[in-house]
Amino acid sequence: MKVLFIINDAPYGTEKAYNALRLAMALQGEQSGIEVRIFLMADAVTCALPNQLTPQGYYNIERMLRAVLNKGGLVKTCGTCSETRGIEGVKLIDGVEISTMYQLKDWVVESDRVLTF
Repeated sequence: MKVLFIINDAPYGTEKAYNALRLAMALQGEQSGIEVRIFLMADAVTCALPNQLTPQGYYNIERMLRAVLNKGGLVKTCGTCSETRGIEGVKLIDGVEISTMYQLKDWVVESDRVLTF
């Protein structure tokens, strides 16, 4: 089964990215045969920035994305959204790629489930 997560909110301020990644990690950890794909749009493209420093005991989106990637998940960011926010040429977390709406379209068509946060 292919599960696509589309995340729109910034990494901090709301808990939408956090909750999406919690679910993605749970699916990877407890279910075999599930392919997790994450597409970051709008302010969520900043989830892919490395070197995030959060207070002790606070969740860290970078660590969560790395955990998804380490289990074979795919993570892409919207190129237009990245460009608009000035991060198109900035180094992202290893394994995260800048992509296009055409890639998102393909992922939506190929996916068994699409979840938006």
